[in-house]
Amino acid sequence: MKFHKKPIRVQSRLFASLLIFAFAFSIYAQENLVFESGKDGNATYRIPAIIKLKSGKLLAFAEGRRKGAGDFGDVNIVLKMSNDNGKTWSVMQNVAENGELQAGNPAPVVDYFDKNYPNGRIFLFYNTGNNTEQQVRKGNGKREVWYKTSVDEGKTWSEPVNISAQVKLSDWRSYANTPGHALQIRKGKFKGRIIVPFNYSKGEPEKDFSDYMATAFYSDDHGKTFKISNDVGIKGSNESTAAELPNNSVLLNSRNQKGDEKFRLFARSQNGGESWSEVGFDKNLPDPVCQGSLLNITEKIIAFSNNADQKNRNNLTLRISFDEGRTWKQSFLVDGKENLSPNEDYTAYSDLVLIDKNHIGILYEKEDYKKIVFKIIKWK
Repeated sequence: MKFHKKPIRVQSRLFASLLIFAFAFSIYAQENLVFESGKDGNATYRIPAIIKLKSGKLLAFAEGRRKGAGDFGDVNIVLKMSNDNGKTWSVMQNVAENGELQAGNPAPVVDYFDKNYPNGRIFLFYNTGNNTEQQVRKGNGKREVWYKTSVDEGKTWSEPVNISAQVKLSDWRSYANTPGHALQIRKGKFKGRIIVPFNYSKGEPEKDFSDYMATAFYSDDHGKTFKISNDVGIKGSNESTAAELPNNSVLLNSRNQKGDEKFRLFARSQNGGESWSEVGFDKNLPDPVCQGSLLNITEKIIAFSNNADQKNRNNLTLRISFDEGRTWKQSFLVDGKENLSPNEDYTAYSDLVLIDKNHIGILYEKEDYKKIVFKIIKWK
């Protein structure tokens, strides 16, 4: 879900505070253009997602919106690659499409635990739609769930596999993957499990968006079959992102579409994302009703990015937690702009990737959706 209501509350002195945080830490922030509106046959690029392969190659995905800026329309999933940590990027390729309709919400992840693919197999989960999100919420249209795979670092892709019957209940209407990278569990009882956070709507649309709910689906057999997690239980929970925690736990972080609380939602699972036992608002993570990204640095050290602003999509901030996402001790202002107009979005969606133990890459939307750029942040 990409549209948003403009919030009415302002978090005072946030921009100045973030500038102080940014000054306090060492940031390497060379900006490299990846996708630009009006180039390569697309009017706009939205919804970034990024992964790193064993070889060090970076794969950056986005929605290529061919005819306009709207979420619905002739939308394809596109891909560029980098062999030099994001300094330069390859020619763009189309990876997934749906005729002249919508293919979006890219959620890539690499499966490193399938013995049949010792070098790893890339999964690209995505959604298709035949009407606008608002109309699908009313029951006029449908959203479906698919994946493609690649075993040659994204050069070629398999035929699409429709998994809607496994991961979408019959009375659900709207449906959207995370968006951003998905998660594979690396340790413990659920080692190898692939988890894709998503949200769905159920019943007639509510003015406060309480018809939305966040959850996830997962696979324990390398994409042969899938199961649906329990709901997080908070009405209005929307686009979500996940990270692995110690002791078979998972952290889910979600957008609050209701906008009554301008903070991120969180949910914790003690069983690998099958159900959620601890949920609430993280008052340390302000948010203007937008998307965010979680990333494992280690099991206990978690990175998170979002627009740390309760007024605009602005002040894109990287935060680091050393206690499994309970507190966020370090903050880095990635990008922001002072004195925005009421309807201006300077930064918006982002996705994180681990470059090495000291550096995090961030792929994000900038300048009112005119471009998607990549930066590397030295966090340690």
